[in-house]
Amino acid sequence: MDRKDAGKDRRTTSGIPIDTVYSPTDPDQDYTRSLGLPGEYPFTRGIYPNMYRGRFWTFRQYAGFGTCEETNQRFKYLLSRGQTGLSVAFDLPTQMGYDSDDPLSEGEVGKAGVAIDSVEDMDRLFADIPLDKVSTSMTINSTAPVILGMFVVVAEGRGIDRKTLAGTVQNDVLKEYIARGTYIYPPEPSLKLTTDIFSFCSRHMPRWNTISVSGYHIREAGSTAVQEIAFTLANAMTYVGHAIEAGLDVDDFAPRISFFFNAHNNILEEIAKYRSARRLWARIMKERFGAKKEKSWMLRFHTQTGGSTLTAQQPLNNIVRVTLQALAAALGGTQSLHTNSFDEALSLPTEQAVRVALRTQQIIAHESGVTDTVDPLGGSYFIEKLTDEIERGASEYIERIESMGGVIKAIESGFMKREIETSAYDYQRSIEAEERVVVGVNRFTGEEEQPPTLKVDPAAEEGQKSRLSALKKNRSSRDVSKCLGAIESAARSGENLIEPIIEATGKRATLQEMCDVLRQVYGTFEEAGRT
Repeated sequence: MDRKDAGKDRRTTSGIPIDTVYSPTDPDQDYTRSLGLPGEYPFTRGIYPNMYRGRFWTFRQYAGFGTCEETNQRFKYLLSRGQTGLSVAFDLPTQMGYDSDDPLSEGEVGKAGVAIDSVEDMDRLFADIPLDKVSTSMTINSTAPVILGMFVVVAEGRGIDRKTLAGTVQNDVLKEYIARGTYIYPPEPSLKLTTDIFSFCSRHMPRWNTISVSGYHIREAGSTAVQEIAFTLANAMTYVGHAIEAGLDVDDFAPRISFFFNAHNNILEEIAKYRSARRLWARIMKERFGAKKEKSWMLRFHTQTGGSTLTAQQPLNNIVRVTLQALAAALGGTQSLHTNSFDEALSLPTEQAVRVALRTQQIIAHESGVTDTVDPLGGSYFIEKLTDEIERGASEYIERIESMGGVIKAIESGFMKREIETSAYDYQRSIEAEERVVVGVNRFTGEEEQPPTLKVDPAAEEGQKSRLSALKKNRSSRDVSKCLGAIESAARSGENLIEPIIEATGKRATLQEMCDVLRQVYGTFEEAGRT
């Protein structure tokens, strides 16, 4: 079948021109500087010498809905079917620092994730799961210190030393101001809380990733691949600089910084994106921040397939989209992967859809052959050219942000948000104009199938409120008040807040009670132009 767009210029989703063919006549690569070998600076080809020949990426499916018990059952279901790490989705009130009984939480409890109001909820969430043997990722930002504190209290209550805990807390609040919106406090105190986690974990939780700097949500908001890398690394540079200013040694905390990227449908651009991000970060850490440890130069990242690429029309087509995206992540050298379920444009995923998503990863890992050699597309004329172009474009964006005075100034001016909104508009316009084909949406339409969807029981919200009420009746109000006072005192004096939060958590202070204390001290953030 002839292509209708045969004479059209080809570009990646970032607008990078694509030639008809690439060959050795293109400009030579500086192999030593730009590529090197896997496991060697600048890590273009991967951070480990043998990559997946030694071990696969972590199969880490994101899950959370309804009650703690329901989510716990989903965790156990996935672990029993070969998942190798947990990833927790929290509901919107938990992300925003509100308990389930707050009026602002009404109708949202347990909907976009699991509700966590107290350490008792956290204990139920991980019932019968060996926290010292399974790594746990928690997608939480503004309330990350509180959620981390609850996790530590639960583990220590089971006799598990905090030093043995492995996992990640997202703790990336800057992207909330840019792309997602679940911020609470202004940027400066939010950065202070981020640094508190860096400092605490470097001393007490050496196996814990203290931040997962997220490009995923930037891409979900509509950015290009180049913008995803640029804005993510600019945010990461801000965290590093802020931690150094707070007196931390870069090599003490940098090895535990991790990243979280998206995977979209353009396989070759996505592969080049991951390679360019690794190389650019290695150079930033070594040349700009003077990090000495090799592990400080390594960009380790989790990938999630693109939620915004899933369609409600012909949802079974999403299985193919997710497979392509997961393949790009594997070929690009990810350390951890979540594959979206085919029904997520319709509802929270069903058990069947989650199983298909997990099996997609397992088939790629065990049957595709792409894990048999490291960076199998390394040396491709096109891949290497595209890697260079994405790095160049991302570097230019980072320089523009620095010329504005850094990320905080760029957030306050709305620069990054406007850039993302423009890209999102251009992308949607290209679909509506049928310049970009989306199968089942603007081409090859008319065949609709609606799979069963998951519905959260409305009774879950009332049950959560009842448990919270019982907790408040049975705890020591005096102990809670004393602990909340200690948090306020530490916040006003600029001390590290993690230990006071752990202490308050152990006395059954709730998430909102702790966040409200910090709201009183720090205030809340209002986006420019809003009243």
